[in-house]
Amino acid sequence: MLVAIDRDRAMRVLVLPAWFDEANKLRRFTIEVMRRLDAAGIDSLLPDLGGCNESLAPLSEQTLEGWRAQAEAAAANLDATHVLAIRAGALIAPQGLPGWHYAAQSGPKLLRALLRARTIAAREAGRFESAEGLMAQGKAEGLLLSGWHLGARLIAALENAEPAVGSGQEAIAQTDLGGPGLWLRAEPDDDAAQADALASIIARSFAA
Repeated sequence: MLVAIDRDRAMRVLVLPAWFDEANKLRRFTIEVMRRLDAAGIDSLLPDLGGCNESLAPLSEQTLEGWRAQAEAAAANLDATHVLAIRAGALIAPQGLPGWHYAAQSGPKLLRALLRARTIAAREAGRFESAEGLMAQGKAEGLLLSGWHLGARLIAALENAEPAVGSGQEAIAQTDLGGPGLWLRAEPDDDAAQADALASIIARSFAA
């Protein structure tokens, strides 16, 4: 599935969203940024990764390299001129496209958050699970984390994955938007001021 605001304009941004629970928390924010880019004369194109949202492919079979290949293919098929990678989406951003990494998240930090949520849930249920033990299990046979069944190959790759800012790409910190990141909130939410700020940074880059 593709969520797109596509008016066949010269400026076309491939949007690679946050992953897993953060995808839910940032979905409305991401769409609001796309709407603001549209108002600035910029097309935006947000494809589903395999195993996510409306994709019929099993999430447990997805790999980091596979997702990178999918992002590259989407960029080519959609004639993207730029990429906006949000949070962990920066781990698969095509290096050949100029663009932006917003609040990029590393693989280890992503895993730590998922493992922490599972260990807390286990403790509340009267069970003990350690992050170290879960990580070993995950790399061997995959693991269910926060409702997401991640395969062993994906977990192993995320253990050391770091976002790489390619040529012509710019890192955008959360401090550039003002206020704490929406992924820190307990429930999905939106922040018009932050959406304005991110879209403005991108639009100004095109105008420069």
